Amino acid sequence: MFLQGDLQIVFDALYAIGAIDPVLKLDWNEVTKEMMANPQILSDAFQSINACGGDKDQLVQKFHMMDQRSVNFIAMEVAREFCEFQDRKELH
Repeated sequence: MFLQGDLQIVFDALYAIGAIDPVLKLDWNEVTKEMMANPQILSDAFQSINACGGDKDQLVQKFHMMDQRSVNFIAMEVAREFCEFQDRKELH
């Protein structure tokens, strides 16, 4: 499952709650391994975020209700998807 909608709004919501800077300092391999070991948590987090339909205020509320590891993983996924988008954009 992937994040859907405007990634910039998701990023803005993550930034608003202070989730971006701490994620940059994490070992992404370890966080990824932990989340892959718990696919239902990951699926629930993605569904929760995708259900917000791009509403930043609702995203912020959802992030406040999530556990920290889910927020960290969502922030990492936003960064990965932005990077993949940039890679595709630069190739064409």
